[in-house]
Amino acid sequence: MSSPISFQAIRIFEEDSKFEQRIVDRNTEELPEGDVLIQVHYSSLNYKDALSASGNRGVTRNYPHTPGVDASGIVADSTDPNFKAGDAVVVTSYDLGMNTDGGFGEYIRVPATWVLPLPEGLTLQEAMIYGTAGFTTAQSFWELQTAGCKPENGPVLVTGAAGGVGSIAVRLLLKAGYEVAAVSGHDTGKSLLKELGVQQILDREDAVDDGNRPLLKTQWNGVIDNVGGLPLSTALKTTKPSGVITTCGNVAGAELSTTVFPFILRGLRLIGIDSQNCPYDLRKKLWGLLATDWKLPNLNAGLKEVSMEEMMNEIVLILRSEVKGRVVLRHKAAE
Repeated sequence: MSSPISFQAIRIFEEDSKFEQRIVDRNTEELPEGDVLIQVHYSSLNYKDALSASGNRGVTRNYPHTPGVDASGIVADSTDPNFKAGDAVVVTSYDLGMNTDGGFGEYIRVPATWVLPLPEGLTLQEAMIYGTAGFTTAQSFWELQTAGCKPENGPVLVTGAAGGVGSIAVRLLLKAGYEVAAVSGHDTGKSLLKELGVQQILDREDAVDDGNRPLLKTQWNGVIDNVGGLPLSTALKTTKPSGVITTCGNVAGAELSTTVFPFILRGLRLIGIDSQNCPYDLRKKLWGLLATDWKLPNLNAGLKEVSMEEMMNEIVLILRSEVKGRVVLRHKAAE
């Protein structure tokens, strides 16, 4: 491998059972072993990054640690024949940013099996506007389409619609001709959704039912759920027969209260989306679609590009559910 390189990273330290964020100087010799050394140009903010930065042991076991489950950049060195110095690449999910130092540092070193060539049709910045959020959306959209959820069958409900996954889901559905019903609890989120062209915007209170009835009047052709908890339970009660619901988050709660009736009386399908362990071949196919047939117009709408210093504040905001749209970290190499 190449000679050691100095770089900067957002590093999370544990001191007296408290967790503190700092920007520190590091050296590539300190990175974990791996096949491919990448100079990171962009990363992006995900809820999982904020959990890692706040000491959530379910995400990150050991500290100090550098979060960032997404990274795009240029290969600096590689011992794997599939990649060479100068290649533009993307890394999302797997263990990156969880227990392996992630994209909030200017360099990462990872196994070659985690690395995807940057799809033709995307820039490094655009890849991180998508990031894990966009890739997770692509998986959800793929499952809806594979299950036969068509625009002419009625509206698709999107929960957490102003967040990273939700806002991309809304735009992808609208591009494909679906009618979208979007749930948001903040005025800024509703404004964003209106700008995106959503006609039906629901308050959080309108998307939940905490009663004991196992089924309610049907409304949705399909559902892309990003929050879990009571909104997901309600979506199961209100989705039309043979509908499909995908779920990928738990910000509204990890508990799911339901009965068998939505499944045995309406034939619903509930599909969990696991972007972290998505098979490589499907991962490559979906990234290719995001770069071509599914590529969103005005992809940078709702984009907030930040420095390392600014990213530390964004971590606090996303934990308060105050981040709308996509937050992308721009490293010096991209300037």
